[in-house]
Amino acid sequence: METSSSSFASLRSYGRALRQTPARFARRAGSVSTTHDEMCRARARSGPDMARSLRWYDLVGLGLGGMVGAGVFVSTGRAARFYAGPAIVLSYAVAGACALLSAFCYTEFAVDLPVAGGAFSYLRVTFGEFAAFLTGANLVMEYVFSNAAVARSFTSYLGTAIGVQAEVKWRITVGGLPNGFNQIDLLAVFVVLLVSLCICYSTRESSVLNMVLTAIHIAFIVFVIVIGFWRGHRRNLVEPSDPTRNAGGFFPYGVSGVFKGAAWVYLSYIGYDAVSTMVEEVKDPKRDLPIGVSGSVVLVTVLYCFMAVSMSMLVPYDAMDPESPFSAAFKGSDGWGWVSNVIGAGASAGILTSLLVSMLAQARYLCVIGRSNVVPSFLAKVHPWTSTPVNSSAFLGVFTAAIALFTDLEVLLNLVSIGTLFVFYMVANAVVYRRYVSIGTTDPTPTIGFLAGFSAVSLAFTLVWRFSPGGVAKAVVMGGCAVVAVVVVEVFHLRVPQARKPEFWGVPLMPWTPAVSIFMNVFLLGSLDGLSYARFGVFTAVAVVVYLLYSVHASFDAAEEVELGRELGRSEGRFENCKV
Repeated sequence: METSSSSFASLRSYGRALRQTPARFARRAGSVSTTHDEMCRARARSGPDMARSLRWYDLVGLGLGGMVGAGVFVSTGRAARFYAGPAIVLSYAVAGACALLSAFCYTEFAVDLPVAGGAFSYLRVTFGEFAAFLTGANLVMEYVFSNAAVARSFTSYLGTAIGVQAEVKWRITVGGLPNGFNQIDLLAVFVVLLVSLCICYSTRESSVLNMVLTAIHIAFIVFVIVIGFWRGHRRNLVEPSDPTRNAGGFFPYGVSGVFKGAAWVYLSYIGYDAVSTMVEEVKDPKRDLPIGVSGSVVLVTVLYCFMAVSMSMLVPYDAMDPESPFSAAFKGSDGWGWVSNVIGAGASAGILTSLLVSMLAQARYLCVIGRSNVVPSFLAKVHPWTSTPVNSSAFLGVFTAAIALFTDLEVLLNLVSIGTLFVFYMVANAVVYRRYVSIGTTDPTPTIGFLAGFSAVSLAFTLVWRFSPGGVAKAVVMGGCAVVAVVVVEVFHLRVPQARKPEFWGVPLMPWTPAVSIFMNVFLLGSLDGLSYARFGVFTAVAVVVYLLYSVHASFDAAEEVELGRELGRSEGRFENCKV
């Protein structure tokens, strides 16, 4: 019998493995893991357990830190100026409700399967190894690139806070390199490595640091809200600065503008999924996770809505700066220019919290991917002294720092998009599939048909919304798509019984809640530009190549070794005893 390293023992062995790639792919791609495997055999590959030191308030803090970054200071102005007007507050409320629905899907999986892999583990136990690998790889890459962009933005916002032009003073321009790759940012590298050191040292101390930074950031946000209500005017909620050129009223772009705004600001909510990756370090997942995930989304929604009202009262929607609305509102204002510096300081703290939570999450994603043997298993190791995944944290920290050193990536909203939304879409599908299909005993055809049909209707609605010219015909087609979507969900709900019920916590109003989440994520995916899809395609193609050249063979060898261990255990009368 070959060992787990047999495919890579020599060039001859690897050549033989490559020739067997189609057969191995057919065997491993759709292989579905079990809850027992994820919580026992796979977790054992990390060595020591992660320390269970987090409670619900830690999770709420991590959720706030992951979501309330610098992005809200940008998204509010652009969405209000071009899409929703003063009704941007309703856009944030709609986006928050949609984020909460998606958070419910994550929570059901996290409570039922309390392992640190987040979406990777959820998809591995539902749709198999290949789907999990593709989504996990894209999600890790999105984290790496977005964290590099966030680290570079820290330099800019810190410069704003202390009145320094960071691009000139703190970045080194190297002649001969192409634009976008010619500004060396050593401060960004320092910040990434410092955060990496913190998360390697202790999850508990990292949570405390996040709490402190998040409290500072929220204090700045509350300050901005108070100043906006104090210096603002209610007339700005209905009156533009130039009535001759721009529509007035609370809905200057109509009700449709509210939903366009929601599609834009929804990206400000990305980050709550990071909380689910901390589940192995939570003292009581069944109680703390629902509170931590849902509570953080609700609190962030409240903060965002107040910020939106404050901004709308402070400046008429048609006079807002789409790039930095809060700072621009005070620049040049007699005696109030210092508020721009305060906003820069608050945004700097928000960037640090966002970076800290994102790097905590990405390290745990990679750790659990390492447990599955589709990437080198040393990345799965948990250090016995720190009880943290040191190898994956250090590896991703160095990788992120190298990119942040010279790559001028656009900040936040234009970068973190398609990979994360695709994973949200997949998790919503997975929670439906897992509720209605019991592998080996339930016919999956009706559920697969429902998920495919509902996604198709959602896509049709999105394409009509985006590309069709306005008018009665567009409204009729969109209304027809909506009616068909409702009928599809209700027929599935009445005709197909659930195969399993969650033991501790489940998504309410099944299948309506995940169906709305599926629709919203398809809608948001349809609003992204072509470059986002090009990047997604490149990442996915690279991931497929890595899977075919390495992952499927390492996974195949590991499965062979496990089967050999089972045969030896049966022959010697030994059986696994793992407490789930």
